[in-house]
Amino acid sequence: MLLTLDLKKDEPLYMQIRNGIVKGIATGALQDGDPLPSVRTLGAEIGVNLHTVNKAYRLLQSEGFIEILRTRGAVIRAGEAAKNAAQFMEGAGEALRNIVSEAVSRRIEPVLLHNIIDNLYEELGGNKHEH
Repeated sequence: MLLTLDLKKDEPLYMQIRNGIVKGIATGALQDGDPLPSVRTLGAEIGVNLHTVNKAYRLLQSEGFIEILRTRGAVIRAGEAAKNAAQFMEGAGEALRNIVSEAVSRRIEPVLLHNIIDNLYEELGGNKHEH
């Protein structure tokens, strides 16, 4: 699996892993049913702790991009909804980065920012689309 991390970035490593996989889905490099390396294997390949990879995989699972199966490990779930979500998340990343950067510069606590997002999501009917 071709995945590169930038250790100089402020972005956490688990998010770089997550974003790399989402980008792979968005571009079609990763297809529905493609297996992902085991947590240990990927950690060794890219030189990060297996807990970092596990955190990225759990996030991807919660977002519906991958499925973690006991017998087969992690596999891509890149149906049209996942591809559309991947493209959206990729595009929204820069806008969100700008908002979070401003929040950080204004010393807004992360929990407050999370609450604002959660409230907006619920207000806009996001809770109706639970998995």
